[in-house]
Formats: sequence, structure tokens, C-alpha cells
Amino acid sequence: MANPSRAVRTPIHEIRAFNRFYTNLIGALDYSRHLYVPYTLTESRVLYELAHAPHLDAADLRSELSLDAGYLSRLLGKFERAGLVERAPSAPDPRRQRITLTARGRDAADLLDERSREAVGSLVADVPAAERERLAAAMRTVRGILEGAAAGSVADSAADSVRPSSRPRQADLLLREPGPGDLGWIVQRNAAVYAAEFGWNADYEGLVARLVADFAQDHDPHLERVWIAELDGRPVGCVMCVRDEAPGTARLRLLLVERDARGLGLGDQLIGACVEFARGVGYRDLVLWTNDVLEAARTLYQRHGFVLVAEKPHRSFGADLVGQDWRLPLHERRRG
Repeated sequence: MANPSRAVRTPIHEIRAFNRFYTNLIGALDYSRHLYVPYTLTESRVLYELAHAPHLDAADLRSELSLDAGYLSRLLGKFERAGLVERAPSAPDPRRQRITLTARGRDAADLLDERSREAVGSLVADVPAAERERLAAAMRTVRGILEGAAAGSVADSAADSVRPSSRPRQADLLLREPGPGDLGWIVQRNAAVYAAEFGWNADYEGLVARLVADFAQDHDPHLERVWIAELDGRPVGCVMCVRDEAPGTARLRLLLVERDARGLGLGDQLIGACVEFARGVGYRDLVLWTNDVLEAARTLYQRHGFVLVAEKPHRSFGADLVGQDWRLPLHERRRG
């Protein structure tokens, strides 16, 4: 008879053991620092999301945090009575409730964020510097594999999806200008990914091909740019920043990250590069067009400050969709 103590530890055993360890560790840390006082953990998570994505609707919060609608409504009512949030109809869709932090709510969120940074800082203070990157990489691996099993989010919101294999070091990730063949790769991978994930037909490939061809044939390198995200020497993502028809406006186009490269923050990096470039060369606004089926993309855009300004139903790429226009002001306009 096999000795139970020598039994092979399955992933279930390891996950349960890690969960007990992590829960005890974080629980002790939170208790000793009174991390969330006077808020519960869920209340703190809601404040965090509102502070870091300031244009959220109640439906977005419910989806992002997997909260019951009734519970979230009561929680927001409590926050509103405490002067932490304000609720109002969303401008693009009055059926939705837009939630924003008040000055008092932002102070509360900032305090919780400061406590969290201090708590985590104390946790890793005794970890040798050489081991910290290994620790971070292991955490990215755990998060990525389990998120991938649970979700499988959309291509346009790649930062919050996952890679189902071991995570590379950050040094292995690179954003670069396109080289020979990369523009063709953008067309091919957009067509393949959206066909696989949403069933879009060849009309979408034709649209992408026209956009890429227009850029290749006539673009101003000082005002327009393409980024390729490279992982372990191969392209895994892209985004374009091009001039819009409206004066002083740039347009973000063709954001994509391959499924096996998600969970590394590449979507955030690609959008951030586009925003930084557009702001640096003097554009006043950055706009983009997307579709409602890319639900997780909304959170990513909101995280960078984009605001939904218009929606319109249409039939394209063999599907009934709702097109969405988003806008990010890059420079505050002077008041007269």
C-alpha cells in the first residue's frame, strides 16, 4: 500500500496548499495594518476600480468585479450617502448609470492605495533583490494560466487576458517599429484572430488590408506610427496611430495581441505608446472606433481615460454589431 505522505501532489493539491499559505500571509498582513479599515475588501476593490478607471458605468463595475447587481446597488448607495461617489445617467446611454468618485472618495481611494503599497513593500522588503523578479515572474505565470482557464477575453483587450504557458522576463518583451513583412503580418493576424474569436468574415480582412496599405503608401513618420509587440523574437501584437480627418486629432487603430501573449500587459503598453506619441507630437485628441462585442476592451480604454461618445448599430463582417466611438482629450483646453 502506498504511503499517503509520498503520494504525488496534483495541481489541485498544490493550488489548495498555495491558497492556504497565501490567505494566511495576506490575512495576517491586512490585519496587522488594518489595510481596508473602515471598508470591506469588496468596498475597497470598488473604490480602486473607480480611481483607476474614472469613467465606469455601474454595469462595467458589476462585470469587472463579478458582483451581484443588487449587492452593488446597495454598496453604491452606501457610498453615495457617505459622499464618496456621485451617480448620474451616462451621456452616451441614459439607461446606464455613470459612477464617479467625489473629492472625498478619491481621498479614500488614495489612502487605501497608499496602505496597500506600504503593506506589499513590507512583504517583499526581506526578499533579496535578485529574487524579486523571479517572484514577480512566478506571480505573472500563476495569474496568466488561471485567468486563461477562466476567461479567454477579447483580442482588443489583450492586457487582461492570459498566456497559458510560463511567463517570460519583461526583458524579453519589446515594442518596435515594423520591419519587412510586419505590415502583412498585421493583416493576416487580425483576419485570423477575429475570424476565430468572433466569426468575422473576409470583409474585415479587406478593411484591415486597406488601412495598412494606406499607411504603407502614404504616411508622415513624424505624425503617424505603427508599433509591433515582439516576444521571444516573434511578433505578437500591434497598434497604429494615424492622422484623423478632424484637425488636431489622431486615431488609434488595429490594436491586437495574440492569445498566447496575453496577460503580460502588452495591450496596456501598446495603448500607452500610442497615447504618449500622440500627445508628444501635439495632437489635441486621440479617438478610436470599436464594436460592442469587445466588452473587455471598454475597461482597457477607460483605464487610459477614453470616454465613449457615440454608438450606432450596423451590420459588418457578417455580424450585427454596435459600433462605438471613443475619445481621449490629450491636452486641457484653456478657458477663455
